[in-house]
Amino acid sequence: MESDRKDEESSTTKSMFEENPTGEPAKYGDTVIPEEVCQYLDPVEGEIVASIYIRDYGVVKVKFFETLAPKAVENFIVHAQEGYYDGVSFHRIIPDFMIQGGDPQGTGAGGQSIWGSAFEDEFTGHLMPVRGALCMANSGVNTNGSQFFIVQTNDTSYVDYYRDTLLNGDLPLDEDVFEYYSKNGGCPWLYGKHTVFGQVYEGIEIVDAIVEAVGTSNGTPKSEIIIETVVVSSYKK
Repeated sequence: MESDRKDEESSTTKSMFEENPTGEPAKYGDTVIPEEVCQYLDPVEGEIVASIYIRDYGVVKVKFFETLAPKAVENFIVHAQEGYYDGVSFHRIIPDFMIQGGDPQGTGAGGQSIWGSAFEDEFTGHLMPVRGALCMANSGVNTNGSQFFIVQTNDTSYVDYYRDTLLNGDLPLDEDVFEYYSKNGGCPWLYGKHTVFGQVYEGIEIVDAIVEAVGTSNGTPKSEIIIETVVVSSYKK
């Protein structure tokens, strides 16, 4: 079965990293404009996507934002194509927050990028850590390696809790942005701290099921959750 999945991978995926077709992405600090956030749009025919096969749970499908976060996308896709994530666990699972994986050691302390060293953050005013966002995990500024997480937060009371704090702070977030989070869920307090480079377009209910079954407040899952493989392919309707 695994070999069949790998056969689905497109031989053209590496060409997507050869150039940035639409120019420079927005930088962190730009005003976030919710109308320009395209995370919940379905992929288009031929777009590069990935299917994350999770043992005993099913498949979570993600699309990518290679123009806005080119290094993070390349890192994830090349790792996936080379089998780096095969057999790796989601080692950190917190209810109403996220599931995190990508560390071959399974401890949260391991893993490296495809370049062998940490790479820089890629922040943009056009992507937000909303529910279903695929983000880079890190240990500080510009420390991205192989670990990633999927935002699972659906309880919008968290948004209301942080509203006053963030509106009065230094982040370029306004009421329109918080309305977007209130509608969709997510973690506005992570904006500008973790690179958003993809979005779940199918299977968020699987993420919810995992969190409900094994999530804990300290993040250590009650039982092991394993990524069987990650298959990169071209989207077909």
